[in-house]
Amino acid sequence: MPLDLSPVTPRRPVRAARAVRRAVLARRRLLAAVLVAVAVAAGLQASADPPPRRDIVLVAARDLPSGAALAADDLVEVSFAPGTAPAGLAEAPVGRVLAAPLRAGEAVTDVRLVGPALTRAHPGLVAVPVRLPDAGMVALLRVGDVVDLVAADPQGGEPAVVAHAVPVLAVPDHTADAGAQGLGGRLVVVGALEADVPVLADAAVRHYLSFSYSG
Repeated sequence: MPLDLSPVTPRRPVRAARAVRRAVLARRRLLAAVLVAVAVAAGLQASADPPPRRDIVLVAARDLPSGAALAADDLVEVSFAPGTAPAGLAEAPVGRVLAAPLRAGEAVTDVRLVGPALTRAHPGLVAVPVRLPDAGMVALLRVGDVVDLVAADPQGGEPAVVAHAVPVLAVPDHTADAGAQGLGGRLVVVGALEADVPVLADAAVRHYLSFSYSG
């Protein structure tokens, strides 16, 4: 009887493969659910929009008076959607002096601070600080008033108008002006023609400055 020399197929790997197949088929629903969950999570992560960009703006933490020197705790940060922040935001406002009162939550803009921006609404004028000797008289002034500045010689002589129809740009608070080394009076910031600045400076030193409301 001839011998059968054909190779014998091992049965153990076959049995193992069948066992794996049976295990997979038995758990096919669980595996399908897991795969679906992974696919959904990946899709949500891929489609999620990044958080919108926000612009950070400094606003008043409380009502602040005209003439106040801004401190760090006077301001808080508020986020604005892009394109909605006020125009003319002031850079590095801490230490700057307010030209007008600032309400709580109001953004600090350049026109609210004593500085060149005060004359933005008055082309051709420059901002000039003028010390008037009578603080009580200055208390009558408000930002936006238009006045004539009058110089009177304490030794006699006729008073003269040294600046006509100048707008009042800022009336610093008297408490902020209290450390003016005993100079007395009170500062006012007005808008004047550049040609009038030397005359105003001379009058402030040598004369008694007053004002009248311009008609």
